[in-house]
Amino acid sequence: MRNNGLIGSVSANSLLVMTAVVTLACLVSLNSPARAEPAQRIKIVVPLPPGGAGDIVARALAAQITETQKAEIVIENRPGAGSIIGTELVAQAAPNGATLLINAPYLLIGPQVRKLNYDPLTSFEPVCYLVSSPGIIVVNAASPYHTLGEFLAAARAKPGELTLASVGPLTAQHIGAVQLRQAANANFTYVPFPGGAPAINALLGNHVTAVLAEYAPLAAHIKAGALRALATTSAKRIDALPNLPTVAEQGIPNYEVDLWWSLFAPAKTSKDTVAKIAALFTSAMQAPAVKAKLAALGFVSVANCGPEFSALLRKQYNDYGRIIREANMKVE
Repeated sequence: MRNNGLIGSVSANSLLVMTAVVTLACLVSLNSPARAEPAQRIKIVVPLPPGGAGDIVARALAAQITETQKAEIVIENRPGAGSIIGTELVAQAAPNGATLLINAPYLLIGPQVRKLNYDPLTSFEPVCYLVSSPGIIVVNAASPYHTLGEFLAAARAKPGELTLASVGPLTAQHIGAVQLRQAANANFTYVPFPGGAPAINALLGNHVTAVLAEYAPLAAHIKAGALRALATTSAKRIDALPNLPTVAEQGIPNYEVDLWWSLFAPAKTSKDTVAKIAALFTSAMQAPAVKAKLAALGFVSVANCGPEFSALLRKQYNDYGRIIREANMKVE
């Protein structure tokens, strides 16, 4: 019976030690740089169908982070309404770093013509400008058009008969198509699709004449000879297709469609959490395997995670608004 006190004392001490160990382990786990605060499981919403450029970027970075940083990253495709459905989902998510958005200039365009439940400049915390992505105008390999000039000349000769498709409506690609039609005085019909991949599938099936899409989802089809590239919409030629001229080089001066993919968190996410998320994704983008994969698909790594990114968003929001008003673009 006299041993009961000793046993009780040992048990109490053991309990104290075990509690301290568990507490320390929890603190280490919460503060470890290998985890994205505050959630160990991060959901990235891509507001477009699988297979497009944004989906490719998201999955490349998610795989790298999951493998090397021990944080579980899952991708959720929520297409619809020109990316509005998925974007609104993130705008309404808890500002704790557990739900993020990867989006393109769609974010800045939809609110110019629709009354939405979010504001692109105040409903999100800009985390990182991840990559810029060149746009390419392509036709089916069986098409009679071998240059952009031939396509535009045919559109002038046969008003309304030729079609140019892209993700849309009211996307950077749609705006680019309208600008091309006006600048070239070419009367082709614009055809919107819910994503880049569906537009490309329509072109492969000869259901549209041409497509303006990002190079990433086009790359395999161009290399396989199924599609023919006519021009890049970038300001200068791209490394992946050095012999492909720009639209500007083919008689449309100053033409450029600026495409990018960037990372956002819900508004009111703490600066500390935003900084840790930015560090996770910046590290992933610097990984040689990720850099090589993205470069092969024509993406240009930017990884701008500072205040310059916020300034760029505001400038482009104003620029898109001006273009939309001048072209009298409306929701159809």
